[in-house]
Amino acid sequence: MAAQASFIGQKNKKEQVYTDPWHMMNEAPRTPSFFTGSEVIKEAVRRASCDIMVAYPITPQSEAAALCGELFAEGYIGDYFRGESEFAVMSQCAGAAFGGARVFTTTAGPGTMRAMENFPMWAGARLPIQMIVTCRGINSPLSIQPDTLEISYLMQTGMLVWHAETAQDFYDWILKGYMVSEEPDVHLPLALCCDGFFVTHTKDMVDLTPVDMCLPPYDPYRSPVPCMDMECPPVRMMRDPFVMKSNYISYATHASWQQEVWAAVERSRKHTIRWMDGLIDTENTDADVIVVASGTAVSQSREAIAMLEEEGIHVGLVKVKTLRPWPGEEIREATKHAKHIIVPEFNVIGWLAREVSATIPNNERIHAGPHVCGGMTMPPEIIAAEIKTVLGVKAPSLAGRGG
Repeated sequence: MAAQASFIGQKNKKEQVYTDPWHMMNEAPRTPSFFTGSEVIKEAVRRASCDIMVAYPITPQSEAAALCGELFAEGYIGDYFRGESEFAVMSQCAGAAFGGARVFTTTAGPGTMRAMENFPMWAGARLPIQMIVTCRGINSPLSIQPDTLEISYLMQTGMLVWHAETAQDFYDWILKGYMVSEEPDVHLPLALCCDGFFVTHTKDMVDLTPVDMCLPPYDPYRSPVPCMDMECPPVRMMRDPFVMKSNYISYATHASWQQEVWAAVERSRKHTIRWMDGLIDTENTDADVIVVASGTAVSQSREAIAMLEEEGIHVGLVKVKTLRPWPGEEIREATKHAKHIIVPEFNVIGWLAREVSATIPNNERIHAGPHVCGGMTMPPEIIAAEIKTVLGVKAPSLAGRGG
């Protein structure tokens, strides 16, 4: 921290001032701007003091990756190149992070799946890489449209996983994400997810921090593990003699380190609460019916709740911001009075409903759905209809609109 603090007040080569992150994000004046989510990624990275961005094109993140290339040309990113594949990109990101760089990358859908082997390696190696995931369909038949199924895989890797609702979330969380993931007692990669196209390719008003302010540079010496030390975990675990000479040592080391990775996820909780003002946001939790949602399903739920309010039906809302760390205690508290809990999702399996079901007592209160997938939209009418059905209120037929 002292090394980072020594940069405060100095300027980088673009004449940006290295600024105290808390002041920059919470106290500095903001400028309203009308941007797509992809453009917002560019503006956040412009202020993030990234050393390197590695890219590979895949819809719907390709535009954001290309815009980051413009930042490199303008001098805001130290290095930038395109890898041979998504797997190669994530391996190259690991190499840069091992070398002490602040690393940024983006991917989506099939790209996430192709590179999946890297993500638990990132976590095990304690590499605070930030990866934007603009979620899209991953299963056949091919779909480039929004679907959040890939998040369910990322949640099991040991990475931090956050799910943005809006472009404003995206902007703030990219910058705040580095502050959390680079903490010495955390030092884990972050998968910052959004629902592709719905966020990346629509325009919204976003309040931007001053362009002449940027985060202090990353200090790799704050890492809890030695950079590229071949005799200490985690790199030591990747070497053949250590693993092959003693199964007992191999088992014990691997098991204990996995526990440490997940302990680090839990330790991120206090930092995340501070920077993001809690792991969830709540509205009207005294209602008998509460919607629990993440991503753009939150926006659609707000519309549904407003529609129902006009009919005299009172519904609460829980916006889940972080999936890892999982806000179990917060969700239990927010839903303790609810008779019915509705969980709308942009995927077919209902991974969020499963997480909530494993969290709360009396989970028969949970109604998993509505579900839409493969790029379908989620009109607020189908959420309202689900709530009315649960309450025994007659709702108009919406055949074919979700499941």
